[in-house]
Amino acid sequence: MTKFLPDPLFSTIIENTPLISIDLIVKNDIGEVLLGERLNAPARGFWFTPGGRIYKYESMAEAFKRIAYDELGIEASIDQGSFIGTFEHFYDDSVFGDHISTHYVVLAYTLHHSKFKIQTSSLTKDQHSTYRWQSIDSLLADPSVHTHVKWYFT
Repeated sequence: MTKFLPDPLFSTIIENTPLISIDLIVKNDIGEVLLGERLNAPARGFWFTPGGRIYKYESMAEAFKRIAYDELGIEASIDQGSFIGTFEHFYDDSVFGDHISTHYVVLAYTLHHSKFKIQTSSLTKDQHSTYRWQSIDSLLADPSVHTHVKWYFT
């Protein structure tokens, strides 16, 4: 399983095919959702749910476990999440700039914070600069929360 592809190959893939990813909608006991402020394109500067792409030859279950650990620092299996649906995310840009668009097919799962006790202060800063808990009503009205995140709740 290859985590990082050489940039020329990965840019060709992004330019010509959709990427498959898993987003983790983490809810706490009072119904707030964990969001991180994105550092990288696409969606740079917006608040977004943790997630990541599925690698070639990686099962969805393996990807879920890896993404939960990499993004949230928890050991979680796919059967501990609740599948909420498949979504398509289209972006005008990519990690390589404005000249390549990005298309994701996203498998969205809900996880409940009470099972894992996620500490926002210890979360990685690779994809998100900071984290916060936000109510669903508040995030739906917040222009700094990306539209694709709002789709999970409408």
